[in-house]
Amino acid sequence: MPFSPLHLLAFLFLLAFLLVFVQVGLATLAFEKLGLTPGQGMLLLFSSLVGSAINLPLFKVRSEPPPEGEFIPPPLRGWAFPQAPEGYTVIAVNVGGCLIPLAFSLHLMLDGRVPPLATLAATALVAVVSYRFARPIPGLGIGMPLLLPPLAAALVALLLDSAHSAPLAYVGGTLGVLLGADVLHLKDVRRLGAPVASIGGAGTFDGIFLTGIVAVLLA
Repeated sequence: MPFSPLHLLAFLFLLAFLLVFVQVGLATLAFEKLGLTPGQGMLLLFSSLVGSAINLPLFKVRSEPPPEGEFIPPPLRGWAFPQAPEGYTVIAVNVGGCLIPLAFSLHLMLDGRVPPLATLAATALVAVVSYRFARPIPGLGIGMPLLLPPLAAALVALLLDSAHSAPLAYVGGTLGVLLGADVLHLKDVRRLGAPVASIGGAGTFDGIFLTGIVAVLLA
């Protein structure tokens, strides 16, 4: 599945940020708060980054022209996706930005590290924030402020259950962003004009990934 040049640039920026993040030891601290060894944490980190390049197609929907006035600014037009071929957009699920966070969140829940009711409440609150501030950008995908979801997830986790705030911030933050930024915005996919719209993919992978790690550090 293709990435637009802007998404590739964002990914490289995220990769550079993570290298610094690991170098100064913040990654190890985040992994410890989640009950992971350094080796397990690096495996989660590496698999998420590699998986972010893998989109698994689910179905396709007919693409519609963006509403009048919703156009890509001229400086960004060369960085966007090409127009959706044959008037269709493929709906896919991203391995690194969706399936891996879902699997790890499920592991934390089954392991009893996060209370069920607090998890539902945290996910719902972060989803509301993500939905409110996420915006479909024609030709590019779903965009949102990077630091808002992790701040919301950490604050909600601390208020709901300070004793389990770190895993609760991760689960509520990642699931909340997936639900609020991606799933609830699927209705807007038709007017993005992109060949691929990936749940947890290029437009929101950085938001989901940073939400999980940064929220854990703040909680």
